[in-house]
Amino acid sequence: MSRVPRSQPSLTDKEVVSLFVDYLARNGNAGLTVNAWPDEGNRQSSDIDAVAGPFAIEHSSVDTVPNQRRDSAWFLKVVKALEDELGCKLPFRLVLTFPYEGVQRGQDWSKIAAALRAWILNEAPKLAMGSHTIKDIPEIPFEFHATKRKSDRTGLLFGRFAPDIKMLPGRLREQLDRKAGKLSRYKDEGKTTILLVESDDIALMDDSIMWDSLRQAYHSGLPCGVDQIWFADTSIREEILFTDMTKAMTR
Repeated sequence: MSRVPRSQPSLTDKEVVSLFVDYLARNGNAGLTVNAWPDEGNRQSSDIDAVAGPFAIEHSSVDTVPNQRRDSAWFLKVVKALEDELGCKLPFRLVLTFPYEGVQRGQDWSKIAAALRAWILNEAPKLAMGSHTIKDIPEIPFEFHATKRKSDRTGLLFGRFAPDIKMLPGRLREQLDRKAGKLSRYKDEGKTTILLVESDDIALMDDSIMWDSLRQAYHSGLPCGVDQIWFADTSIREEILFTDMTKAMTR
């Protein structure tokens, strides 16, 4: 199950790159700072994000599934206010899990939220403890899963069933190949070129999934023009992690 994504603003490309350069400076590259932000200064064409000492760095933020951030925002429009309002008011623990693509464009999200609120307040108290499939609720155009438990941690939680991510390696290669093209000329100029791949997805992504996905995407070696690939896990803002993924693609 994928839990409700928390509403915090995403870091900008510049913020992630700056944090990465700070990390490199603390780990074997003393005094390293960003010397230039080429993409800000180049008005003629798209350029890389940063030059820091001997490194040329291009950042890319990756969705684990297509349109992930968009779909998560739609989901939050329906459930976030309900979880905030009712999260601490139920005398039992109630977990409602939606189909991953249950909330869609063209639906009346306010009516879905109102119908969910009415069901939670009026019907959930009558529900037996355990797991249930809930369907045919007026104004809710999908069935969902409800789990009700006695617990010291009472309240309301929303989630979505995890989607199939088997297409991730192909999408990852397509996206990173475009980014790698920007780095080629910097490699020709003698820079060590780095692709910095970021995800803030706490539910569906971690360093092992990224490692396996990159191995599948680049089974013949690193993309042309790239010396290193790093993974930036920004899912926990207080503990951003940088992991060198280069060996996943080297044979």
